[in-house]
Amino acid sequence: MRLLVVGQLNGQLASAVKMAMSAGAKVSHVETIAAATHALRAGQGADLLMVDYTLDIAALIAANEAERIRCPVVACGVGADPQRAADAIRAGAKEFIPLPPEAELIAAILAAVADDNRPMVVRDPAMQAVMSLADQVAPSDASILITGESGVGKEVVARYVHQKSRRAGKSFISVNCAAIPENLLESELFGHEKGAFTGAVARRIGKFEEANGGTLLLDEISEMDARLQAKLLRALQEREIDRVGGSKPVRVDIRILATSNRDLAQAVRDGTFREDLLYRLNVVNLRVPPLRERPADIVALAEFFVKKYAAANGVAERPLSVVAKQRLAMHRWTGNVRELENAMHRAVLLAIGPEIDDAAIRLPDGQPLSALDPHTRAAQAASLAAETATRGYVGQTVAEMEQQLILDTLSHCLGNRTHAANILGISIRTLRNKLKEYADLGVAVPPPQSAMNAA
Repeated sequence: MRLLVVGQLNGQLASAVKMAMSAGAKVSHVETIAAATHALRAGQGADLLMVDYTLDIAALIAANEAERIRCPVVACGVGADPQRAADAIRAGAKEFIPLPPEAELIAAILAAVADDNRPMVVRDPAMQAVMSLADQVAPSDASILITGESGVGKEVVARYVHQKSRRAGKSFISVNCAAIPENLLESELFGHEKGAFTGAVARRIGKFEEANGGTLLLDEISEMDARLQAKLLRALQEREIDRVGGSKPVRVDIRILATSNRDLAQAVRDGTFREDLLYRLNVVNLRVPPLRERPADIVALAEFFVKKYAAANGVAERPLSVVAKQRLAMHRWTGNVRELENAMHRAVLLAIGPEIDDAAIRLPDGQPLSALDPHTRAAQAASLAAETATRGYVGQTVAEMEQQLILDTLSHCLGNRTHAANILGISIRTLRNKLKEYADLGVAVPPPQSAMNAA
């Protein structure tokens, strides 16, 4: 994380800086709020500002907003004057750090405000295959297009690729193309010269230059208008950009990652996305499956979010009950990981007793997760398993594919031959014959389910 410290660097503030560096922050320093805005405008990126609370924090935030620089601020100061601390929060600071500092407090605030605690949690074979490909291509400089539904974790995958690349020690800069108005996105990406347009009071370095040497993520690139797509294509081809109002090109050395929750091939057919730009971006495609296609990740992610939000809210960490895990695994999660995270945050706050039970896991409207009878749950689990498994069949023979599908489906049906045959669309006799054939070859076959097996 990149930390910009604003204020006189002496005494207790210097101690805070040393603690931040020990917590993994890359620290730079300026003494005045004007110098802070100038540094950010000139391309010295920061993920967080730590500002002396005797400075005019409101003016700093306003100056940054005028330049469309949105960077969270934490205030700090000696003596912990309650009035000054309150004024700093009212001015827009996210947190206040009393000095002399405590190392644990510094680390906690850096993690909470910057939200760097987003590790990959992967248990499902479908997601493991994606991450295996990510590991393979990360060391290259090839452009990567990361696709998938909203909320599946495309930006988390992009950060993972950057961390595994040769550029890991350099900046990772993300631009949400859908969140910035069309008339401002060009300046945001490529920067502008003083006087290039009304309000351009000084030269502004864009995200391409800020990411120089590192990685630039173009989030939701399908929202970019056609004119800007042409300029982006040139930047990718020539590795140089033109600032708005500039008179000469600027060379850049960056790796481009892009995400989209739309079908860009269809966008090309519709005429809203350039085909040549798609080819440039889609050197490698990482398709992140929706959560319903990676059922083994659901409980693992839920347990991670329980730990995260128990710590963030200062409450005791409680395990998920068996029933809660079952309900989580069978829910469709149309909002994917983002929806699951919000649900677990609520569950941490609503849970009563030694465990987080299913009653505490609620949808945004307050409704509980839908209940399923055991037969329906087993059938849906097997259906999901079969759907997920088919993605791992490339390179196998038809016989190997068939055997793996039959055995995986039978395993998820807990050995119930009748359920497995229904899901596979074959007769019970055919299934029995196949299982006998596998057993004769020495393949381990799940035993019948004694209580419910109808075979």
